[in-house]
Amino acid sequence: MSVFDAPDDVLVAGLAAGDADAARVFVDRFASRSIGLAYQFLGDRAAAEDVAQEAMLRAWRHAGSFDARRGSASTWLLTIVRNLSIDALRMRRPQPFDPMSLPVAHLAEESPAAEHVAEQHEDVVRVRGALASVPIEQRRALLMAYAGFTAHEVAAVESIPLGTAKTRIRSGMIKLRVAYLAELDEEVAP
Repeated sequence: MSVFDAPDDVLVAGLAAGDADAARVFVDRFASRSIGLAYQFLGDRAAAEDVAQEAMLRAWRHAGSFDARRGSASTWLLTIVRNLSIDALRMRRPQPFDPMSLPVAHLAEESPAAEHVAEQHEDVVRVRGALASVPIEQRRALLMAYAGFTAHEVAAVESIPLGTAKTRIRSGMIKLRVAYLAELDEEVAP
């Protein structure tokens, strides 16, 4: 059997032994998946490539600690990529961020500028009213998602777990939909 056909855990053992051929095959086999996962977190191709490269270096340095009984080689490597991606997100966040400062945040405010927009577009009035009924944590997550932030980015900005960010966005959307539809019903009711 050639090194090109070797199972993943054999390649990791080759990394631990310093086998250059095993290292080349390992990188060829996992580079695109590593870059793809890092890109999902970072949204920046160059940063994703840097994270993937660092993950490969760490895999090479720590290949001796890999234990196939605890998981597959791909899971082990992608966990390294995930952790490095989260570290990169934390490092790139220089200051606390207030999602209420986003341009779309005026939908949740009562101000003359927002009121002028509301007069021009009745739908904005309904959305603003519905958005005001959504709890503040969910409203912040919704505003960031509306502005184009991914759930990963919302989690990083708010310093919360990814699952919590996803739940806040989803729960906020459900509450927003219910409140919006209730306002429509009130307008239609005689």
